Amino acid sequence: GSRAQLEDMAPRIVEHPTDLLVSKGEPATLSCKAEGRPAPAVEWYKDGERVETDQEDPRSHRTLLPGGSLFFLRILHGRRGKPDEGVYVCVARNYLGEATSRNASLEVAGE
Repeated sequence: GSRAQLEDMAPRIVEHPTDLLVSKGEPATLSCKAEGRPAPAVEWYKDGERVETDQEDPRSHRTLLPGGSLFFLRILHGRRGKPDEGVYVCVARNYLGEATSRNASLEVAGE
């Protein structure tokens, strides 16, 4: 039987992250959902730098969820800095191109 071939599609972001205000030590999730064919790979960038997740570093407190969202076990915030604060975007890529989400800022609530 001649099945119609599904056309490959460049990625598009169907769910964008939104700004978050999180208390330190609390978990947080930045949502991102992308579709495309083949299914796009999702990466996160914070202030322009790629975010490492537990895929690269098993000790990381950040997990890339199967759908593409970024999950923080707990928001880190110390006297020496606020490593999780910043502006995040998610980027979905496949061989046809890439799509970038809207910016979402993650802020840590005051002490």
